[in-house]
Amino acid sequence: MTLPASMRVFERGWLSSNNILFLGEETALVDSGYLTHAPQTLALVKHALQGRPLDRLINTHLHSDHCGGNAALQREYRCRTTIPVADADMVRAWAEDELSYAATGQQCERFTFDDTLAPGDTLTLGGMEWQALGAPGHDPHSLILYCPQERILISADALWENGFGVIFPELEGESGFAETRATLELIASLDVRLVIPGHGAPFADVDKVLKTAFSRIDYFIADPVRNAQNAVKVLLKFLLLDKQRMALTEVLPLLSNMHLFHEANRRYLHRDDAELAQWVVAQLVRGGVAEVVDGVLVNRD
Repeated sequence: MTLPASMRVFERGWLSSNNILFLGEETALVDSGYLTHAPQTLALVKHALQGRPLDRLINTHLHSDHCGGNAALQREYRCRTTIPVADADMVRAWAEDELSYAATGQQCERFTFDDTLAPGDTLTLGGMEWQALGAPGHDPHSLILYCPQERILISADALWENGFGVIFPELEGESGFAETRATLELIASLDVRLVIPGHGAPFADVDKVLKTAFSRIDYFIADPVRNAQNAVKVLLKFLLLDKQRMALTEVLPLLSNMHLFHEANRRYLHRDDAELAQWVVAQLVRGGVAEVVDGVLVNRD
């Protein structure tokens, strides 16, 4: 799984997306992690640049774990920032509801942008030509980046080694399952030797991973309640990754402030909010990703 000499991959924890740094004639970073990890992002980038400036910042999509470090990087480097074209108006107006931050109870410091990237565009990163491809499903405006020369795919949250990101549009009654399947079919049509996902380690066994991903989307299509259940677990786990611990009495108020929690419940789960909050906690504990100690929900990795 050799990377070209001009590429560096910073594999982050699940609170922050992975970052991909390019060290060609122009330096560039793809995705910037979560807000509370911004100091770590700056330190990683500064160490790898060895005194060079960061010329460009590119976002695959604008979920908080992929762009939360944008503002900090802009202050430090005044880097040219490129975002998906479909998100431009929302960022200009800083529409936090439409950008998903308020709806998920997550943080993102306001940032600006200089230009946009659309499906079909090409860009040069690390001396290599990359194609921007539309990858709706997890996020309707998401892009993935493909380098035919090196057969490398930067897949964002469209494909992980164990699946893909939550299909958020379906929680609000919009189409997302068909788009996710179409994105997987697009990836399957590419000649890929190495995938750099938005979360988790880079991987090479693309056919095996795609088989798992197709099985997972079929599982959700067969019963959309499953996607909603997965989503509410992910929403709480993300908050727990950030806070690390919270009193059980905090869980319901935090979830109750999330629009997507209410929409998932209203459309699919049909439970009392307090009952659903208890269910989510029990699921995280059962899955071994959290534990309850003296009335406190504690993160486990």
